[in-house]
Order: sequence, then structure tokens, then C-alpha cells
Amino acid sequence: MNAFIAIAASVLMHVAWNLMVRSQGKEVRLLWWALAVHCVLLGPWGIYALVTQAHWTPALLGFLLASSLANAFYFVALDRAYHHAPVALVYPIVRSSPLLIGLWGVLFFSETLGINTWLAMAVSVCGLLILASTGWRNADGYALPWALAAALATSVYSLTDKAATLYLPTMSSVLGFISVGYALSFLAISLLLYRAHGRWLPARKPKITVMLSSGLCIGLAYVLVVHAMRTLPAATVVTFTNAGIVLAGLLSMLVFREHAHWRRRLAGMVVITAGLILLGWSHR
Repeated sequence: MNAFIAIAASVLMHVAWNLMVRSQGKEVRLLWWALAVHCVLLGPWGIYALVTQAHWTPALLGFLLASSLANAFYFVALDRAYHHAPVALVYPIVRSSPLLIGLWGVLFFSETLGINTWLAMAVSVCGLLILASTGWRNADGYALPWALAAALATSVYSLTDKAATLYLPTMSSVLGFISVGYALSFLAISLLLYRAHGRWLPARKPKITVMLSSGLCIGLAYVLVVHAMRTLPAATVVTFTNAGIVLAGLLSMLVFREHAHWRRRLAGMVVITAGLILLGWSHR
């Protein structure tokens, strides 16, 4: 599958995931349900493919450990950030990770990014920060450290996952690689839930359609992202996937009639789009 087709399909899944999170309350904890569905429906198949199809080396084991721990930390941080602030604030900050990914890629993986790519990522991140400012309230400062921590974790697992693709010949083995991290993430969030509320299940359950859709989107979308990383730098791929934020923002305003701060939100989406156009031009 072509890398840009994979990114486009991933963006659509990210949009679906974003809108489902917006439609649920805090008591549902959709992250918990989505990870549970992924682990039950896709995990066994993926892990079997990982065991039987991957080229096992000490390096792959190291990447698997680093990616799994970073994934678990990401989901815990994201869950805590959503506990304190809305998606409109948290998610744009989390998605501002491409600059970190680019920096780590240059320092540790000898990736080379042109000046136009760096400029495009910087413009895109500026647009994300404009979007994040529309969700800010005085009490939301508690969410900021968690959102930044999730962005840092994103940069770590993105690069280790890209490095791991050298040992993962099939998309099924990539799914298994990701599923190990998701299983650890599910365990971490479950322990966090039990520690906070003394129960293993969230207070409310989403509709079965939301549960299944979110579980399929959360894993398969990232499989496509990792697949695209086979041929493109990790920072470039993650920046391109931010097109999903623009699409979700437009849908929220045009379809769901969410008009609060619409001028600033629109300005942020225009800036993100300008960054994406510049990034596409630099890879023409």
C-alpha cells in the first residue's frame, strides 16, 4: 500500500476516533473501552503474526520494550489530561509532537530533514497551538503537564516503531507489535481506574457501535501510520496525520454546529493546512 494512501486512511480513522471521544462523557472513559476491544478482537491475531512472522533479534526486543512502555505512558497521560480538560485543548497539544520526533530522529537515527520540512512542521505546530488556545480555561492548567507528557511519549514510540519496521515484514506483524503496547496500556489504565475509584470497569458503558468502532479505529489507524513510516520519516508521517484535526474541526463546526471560538479555530486550521501544503510541496 502506498504511504500516502495509508496516511489518508489513517486520517479518516483518527477523525472518527476524535469525534467519538467528543461525544462521550468523562465517566465513559472511551480510551479504556477502545483498548479493551482492540486487545480482544485484534490482539490475538496480531500477536500470533508477530511471533511467527517477525525477524526476532535483540534490537527488535529492545524496540518492543521501549515502544510498549512509551505507549502505556502515553495512554495514561492522555487519560489524565482528558480528566482535567476537553479534547479541544488536549489533543492539539498532544499532536504537536512532530518537532520532537524530528529532533530525536536526527540525533539518534541519522534521519535527514530538509529546511522546508522543518518549516512545514513548525507552521503546523503553530496552528495546533492556536487550536489548543480555544479550549483553555483557568482550571485546565492541570491538564497541560499531562498533555505535554503524552506528546513526549508519542515522539518516543513513533521513532521506536519506525526502527522496528526493519524487522516487521508484514502489516499483521506490525499489528502484533502495536498490540503488545496496547495490552500494557490497557493494564496501566485499568490499574489507574481501580486506584482512583475502587473498580475495574468505568462507571458508564458506551453504545456497542461506539465501542466496536473506537476499538477498531484506535489500532488499525496506527498500523497504517507505522506502515507509512517504512518509506517516509516518522516526523513527516505524524505531521501529515494532523490533517485529521482540520477535518474533525470542520465537521464539528459545519455538521455538529459547534461555533464557539470559531474564528480562532478556523485560523488555527488554516495555519495547519498551510503547513501541510508546504510539507507536501517539500515531498513532491
